[in-house]
Formats: sequence, C-alpha cells, structure tokens
Amino acid sequence: MKFPSEPFKIKVVEPIRRTTREERDRLLRGAGYNLFQVPAESVYVDLLTDSGTSAMSDDQWAGLMLGDESYAGSRNYYHFEQAVRSIFGYTHVIPTHQGRMAENLLFSTVVKPGACVPNNIHFDTTRANVEHQGAEALDVVIKEAYDPHCEMPFKGNMDVVRLEETINRIGPDRIPLVMLTITNNSGGGQPVSMDNVRRTRVLLDRYRIPLFFDACRFAENCFFIKEREPEFVSTPILDIARELFSYGDGCTMSAKKDGLVNIGGFLSLNDDRWAQDITNMLILVEGFPTYGGLAGRDLEAMARGLREVLDEDYLAFRIGQVRYLGELLDQAGVPILKPIGGHAVYLNAKEFLPHIPRAQFPAQSLVAALYREYGIRGVEIGTVMFGKTDPATGRTAYPELEMVRLAIPRRVYTNMQITYVAESIIELFRRRETTCGLRLTYEAPVLCHFTARFEEVLQSSPVAQPAF
Repeated sequence: MKFPSEPFKIKVVEPIRRTTREERDRLLRGAGYNLFQVPAESVYVDLLTDSGTSAMSDDQWAGLMLGDESYAGSRNYYHFEQAVRSIFGYTHVIPTHQGRMAENLLFSTVVKPGACVPNNIHFDTTRANVEHQGAEALDVVIKEAYDPHCEMPFKGNMDVVRLEETINRIGPDRIPLVMLTITNNSGGGQPVSMDNVRRTRVLLDRYRIPLFFDACRFAENCFFIKEREPEFVSTPILDIARELFSYGDGCTMSAKKDGLVNIGGFLSLNDDRWAQDITNMLILVEGFPTYGGLAGRDLEAMARGLREVLDEDYLAFRIGQVRYLGELLDQAGVPILKPIGGHAVYLNAKEFLPHIPRAQFPAQSLVAALYREYGIRGVEIGTVMFGKTDPATGRTAYPELEMVRLAIPRRVYTNMQITYVAESIIELFRRRETTCGLRLTYEAPVLCHFTARFEEVLQSSPVAQPAF
C-alpha cells in the first residue's frame, strides 16, 4: 500500500470540540495572534508540535501501574537505563524531565564563553542554550537544505567541507563538541545519512572533537536511512540505530518525540568526567540521578516507548501519514518544502503568501489564518523564531526559510482528520490574497516566539522593520 493503514486499533477516545469562526477570531485577538496563547480545548486539529503529544500504547499505560516511586534506585530507572543502553550504547544514562534540560546540563557544563558549537541546524531551544553560555551556535548544514524545491534525499546532512573550514578558522580548542540533529527539524524534518555521519566522525577524529546527536527523532531518521541508502535496505531499524550512535560520543534526547511519551528525556554519554560534572548539576537543579525530575512511572513508560518506536510497521505508518498530508497538498499546488519530512509537513509561507513582505511575518500570518478559518493550529518556523536585528543598524537578518510547520502527533489523528487538514489548507491557498500581515507589538529577549504578540496590518499600512 502507498500509505499503510494504522498498525493499531483505538481503545480510548477523547472528545474534541468544534468552535465557530467568531469564537476563534475572538480568541486569536486575545492571544495577540500567537497560537501558543490559545487554549488547546479551542483547537480542532492541533499540529503545533509532535513533542509530548503522542498517544501511549496499552503496554505503556500498563507500565504506569508498575511505577516504583522510590527516591533512589527505582527499578523503573534500571529498566530505562537498560533500554537506552541497548539502543544508544553510551556508558552513562542521565534522565531529565525533557530535552531542553538535557541540553542545558550539557552546555552549561562543557561550553564556555567564546566557544562555538557547530550543528547541521540548531533548533530553537538548542540554540538558546548554547547562546545562554556566551557561545556561538553555528549552522553548518549543506546548502541544499535552504532550497525548498530540492528533492535531495538527505537534506539534513552536515556540510563536512564547511565544517572543516570552520574548525580551521575558529580553532579546535574553541569547539567543545559538534552536534548533529536527527532528523533536522529546523530544516524541514530532513534526515541525515549514515554516510554523512561516518564522514563527520572521521573529520572530528582528526581534531579530537566529540560528536553528539540531538536524537529526539532518531527512529524516523533511521527509517529514512533504511528507505534511501541501499546499504541498509535489509537492515533492521535497531541495528541501524546502533551503528549510527556508535559514531558519536553521546546524545541529548527529548523522549517526548520518538520516546512516545508525554514527558521525559535524557542525556547519555561516554566521558566519565563530563558525566560526573553533569550529574552534580542534575542533583542541584533536577533531582537524584535515578529519577532526574521524573516519576518512576514516567521512566517506565519511556523505557517501553523507546522499544516500541523501533517497530517497522509503526514507522511505515508514521512516515506514511506525514507523506499522505504532504502529497495531498503538493498535488493541489500548495507550496511545501520538499522532500516531505519525517514528523511534519512544512508550508512555504513566502510562496503561499507572496503579497505579505517578510517584515509582516508571512509564516505567522499563515498560522493565524489557518486557525481562524479552520481551527487548525500550526507553528511558525521563520522570522519570529529565528530572525535577528543588528542593534547597530536596526536591519533584520531574515532566516533562509519562512515556513509553517504542521507537526503530526504520533498515533493521535486518523487519516480522515489529516484529509480535513489538507482540504482546509487547499481552500485557504485558493483565497490567500485575503490573508493580512502582522505587526509585532511585544517580544521577549529570549525565545520570543513563545510569548510574542502581534496585531493585524491592513494591506495599505506601511511596512515597518521588526525588531529582534
């Protein structure tokens, strides 16, 4: 089958409420046109994120009843530790309540002011955690990643030539580690090939620089390796994952993605000294090393989810459902980023709303219109999230891509609901000229996309440069 049917059946249902356009318009205005501020109960199909929004299996729910809530040495921690080591293979397993805490612990321990952390493309919290340490978060993805029409199979790849130039320009002593985000979320959910991981490892070995993975969507990346690299067509997903992580020195992970849980994450690594320093910090800010800010039942659900996510029938359906949405849109002429990624479809807002200038936030405008008209919530991945203004000149440096991400939660929505999303976007695209731009009225100094506020701009209004 082109789009595999669900490899599960529904046991529990959650009612969702339809709202009127008038209600959504009122909520949108009250939220300052920022969908993070809209109540979830007023959203019909919620594609804001695939993080922590998965539906857990009956086996995971059963595991919750086996939670050992001992402060130290919970049996669930040892189940979790065994699951992580069996897949990722690193010596130390440090649980955290979610991925950004794993990032914070790692970077606050090993990254110093003036340092540089190269990545294919940093996501928002990763970049913020690096910059919070006074270091530079540098994106070194291949140039094809910024071409939304390029159909290259591994657009998440690190540009190994440019990475070596960066090392020589900056100096290896200023680079405490290099990261690879798999799949590359900010670049459209695009995978990294095993060949690219190997070549990156060989390069870093010459300079004795550690390689870490942002592994939150590792299973989806491994599925693409199996699908697109002939060497691995007959290799089980677990074996692909084990080889991939064997080229690294550690990883951070938000298990709220490919751990199939609603809360949880971890940091896993080989370096004994780093692990000791990180564990000392963990005790100060998160909790004891065998619970790391989580209940024992959450550790058990995470251990079981990490094994479930490697099931190839599940992954075929998961990737297939995302692809189903993307192909419906593409066939109707809606501009999307290609090839279709692993966890989300990305609308190309610059081409979707060409009448709205970058200074009026076309991606955020599209997010607002999609909610007001159809009750669908997506998220802006563009100027609001990544734009920066030079304080000396006042000029805004716009990101290469201006996108709306439609992140599909795992095992949550039926294909009929996905079809509704496609039909709604197609209809909005056909009358796209009616969508207005936005003006920024409030921004926070860090991660402003979570709390920024806007107001609509009449099309006759003058364009003002946003301040970031």
